[in-house]
Amino acid sequence: MAKKMSLAQRINVLRAIVMGANDGIISVAGIVIGVAAATSNSYSILISGLSGSLAGTISMCMGEYVSVSTQKDSQQMALIEEKERLAEDPQGEFNYVKQKYMDQDISEDLAQQATKELMDKDAMGTAVQERYGFNPNEFTSPYAAAIASFISFPLGSILPMVAVTAFPPAIRIAATVIAVLIALVITGYIAAVLGNNPDKLKSVIRNTISGLLTMAVTFLIGQLLKR
Repeated sequence: MAKKMSLAQRINVLRAIVMGANDGIISVAGIVIGVAAATSNSYSILISGLSGSLAGTISMCMGEYVSVSTQKDSQQMALIEEKERLAEDPQGEFNYVKQKYMDQDISEDLAQQATKELMDKDAMGTAVQERYGFNPNEFTSPYAAAIASFISFPLGSILPMVAVTAFPPAIRIAATVIAVLIALVITGYIAAVLGNNPDKLKSVIRNTISGLLTMAVTFLIGQLLKR
């Protein structure tokens, strides 16, 4: 039976999904708007969007895999180091954990009791959590993050491609910008929720501004190259 993902692991996968979709929206919107500013040929616009979506999907997938794999390697090294500390100086690690609790304004007697109970139950997990700040039983899977990005990036890229090809040439750029901005407001808000960011409005504004800048730059380039 497959092991059920913890809340932290699910949040990391959701983060990869949201960021993959967000990057798909922004990247492909920039591409199709730039091409649409240079030509009214719907076929050229669609092909450029599809090419950007394929390249972005592979890049995002590999980037997530490498990034999460690097994080996991660092965590595994931390486990090796902590195992050596516990073998060489268990009392020192006990005192370290106890002091961490006392630094949180917990009385010495209560810190002593809590440390003893937790270290007796899971010395490695407790020491790693306090020293390095992660749960050794909750590694994020690089495969899960890569697959999430592999699916979400092209799904996000569909929106700007549909918008730029579905509307008449006279309004296609404006319609695409509006559709993309609405999508970026949604992904920016979700990203803030997943990141536990109390200032969700700031996250939304930051996300929409980055999308606007991307589209503005590619639009200007398209206009300069327009024949």
